[in-house]
Amino acid sequence: MRQSLRALCSWQAFLVAEGAKALGQSEKSYRSKLRIYFDILKAIELDGAAKPTHIMYKANLSYERLSKYLEELLASGLIQVLQNDEAKLYTLSTKGKKFVKEVEKAIRFVSAFGIEI
Repeated sequence: MRQSLRALCSWQAFLVAEGAKALGQSEKSYRSKLRIYFDILKAIELDGAAKPTHIMYKANLSYERLSKYLEELLASGLIQVLQNDEAKLYTLSTKGKKFVKEVEKAIRFVSAFGIEI
């Protein structure tokens, strides 16, 4: 199951890149590590508690990259994991909620100057 999901995600990424080339657009603008953390945390915040696959789709990450970032966010205390019989769910810790609010402030501030994080 995981391998087929990985293959599907890789195939989707390939199609997006090829589509951008065909349209004359640049391949990709890369997100900063801060933006990736923020996207993951916002995906969790929106659901309250989220499964890895939901976070993966909302944050637009491969399963491998998401796993790496989730480990880092757990180690920093920004998220917590809840395990039940059916699935592993991630939630924001109090520290994670504060982090999201502060990053949102920073995004609003820099966007006023035409800068994108």
